[in-house]
Amino acid sequence: MPEAAQDAPRQRGFAGAEVPGQVDHEARLQNRCDGLSERNCIGLGAEVQRAIIIGAMQGELDSGLVSGQVDWTALRSSLDNWAAELGFQQVAVADCDLSAAEPRLLEWLQRGWHGDMDYMARHGLRRVRPAELLPGTLRVIIARLNYRPPAARESWSVIRDPQQAFISRYATGRDYHKVLRARLQKLADRLTAAAGPHAYRVFTDSAPVMEVALAEKAGLGWRGKHTLLLNREAGSQFFLGEIYTALPLPADTPQADHCGRCAQCIDVCPTRAIVAPYQLDARRCISYLTIEHKGSIPEALRPLIGNRVYGCDDCQLVCPWNRFAQITGEADFAVREGLDDVTLVELFAWEEATFRTRLAGSAILRIGHERWLRNIAVGLGNAAEGGAGSAAVVAALRSRADHPSALVREHVYWALGRHGVTV
Repeated sequence: MPEAAQDAPRQRGFAGAEVPGQVDHEARLQNRCDGLSERNCIGLGAEVQRAIIIGAMQGELDSGLVSGQVDWTALRSSLDNWAAELGFQQVAVADCDLSAAEPRLLEWLQRGWHGDMDYMARHGLRRVRPAELLPGTLRVIIARLNYRPPAARESWSVIRDPQQAFISRYATGRDYHKVLRARLQKLADRLTAAAGPHAYRVFTDSAPVMEVALAEKAGLGWRGKHTLLLNREAGSQFFLGEIYTALPLPADTPQADHCGRCAQCIDVCPTRAIVAPYQLDARRCISYLTIEHKGSIPEALRPLIGNRVYGCDDCQLVCPWNRFAQITGEADFAVREGLDDVTLVELFAWEEATFRTRLAGSAILRIGHERWLRNIAVGLGNAAEGGAGSAAVVAALRSRADHPSALVREHVYWALGRHGVTV
């Protein structure tokens, strides 16, 4: 996905959660509020009170009451150690100047390439202005956590088997938001213990964060032509999470671009969503269509989706840098429920209760059973091209022909038509 779109699937996929900062310091914050004048606090909402308190804390930093006691270079070094202890593969620090990214974001939105992800436009330039998201932000800490699952069936062998369902490998395990969010909060707690209470906020996809641009500034890698972040030691199969902080930590140095003349990610894209190097039209991206898009999948794109029922990894699979992608050591990211090697017919038979039970704790759960069936129906329709188990496939589709959802029925009828069956 493009930065704007990706900041919403895969380095991550498309999903999100956030943790407000200072959750472990409510008593201190309340004391601060009690100490402010009635004019400042009485009658104001909790968020407004918090903003006042954060401003007061930022004043402490500016006046040197906190910063005068901290060796920021030593703290930055400690950050690496703490991150490693928490299981992160890498952590880096960026400043907040994203002015160079503003024109690209505005152009992307003006072209309508965000599709029906209205929140992209609604957030406007807050995405490239961190201090508008958290007043007083001076630095952004970005952490990297590998997700490539061990012992998963080889991806191309699944994609090329029309009976199978391909699920993006980042989503075959536990929902990464929960794992990453908890780790980032622990890292923020260590910073607080070392530097004192300060304004901060933890993010794992939900808020308007320009994470690839920030990670690039911090030296975690460079933006690939597919718009994902690439790292020389880890490819692109990792998650990113951020901590916005008012601490003036030393910022790290960006890396150079190492894509060169390679265009394999552009050439392999099934729907030609990567319209040019570093430019992606989300409306054509399979990750967008199967995860973010809530309505009917455009008929012209359905045959191009193949058996990809949740996300798409093609641009990552062909990238030479992913020869260096590392197997995760996180048990939470190991394949669950056999999602790396399962048939379309089997998944299509799941009723909603089964869907919710089998995918509890999975990022897939967020799309809901209706869109799950929509996506699988497209895959079953495309199985006609391979002549794969047509009798079983047609029987499965017929079983949903009277589904109460008009969205599901539409895609089932289309799929049956691909098999020469008229409803």
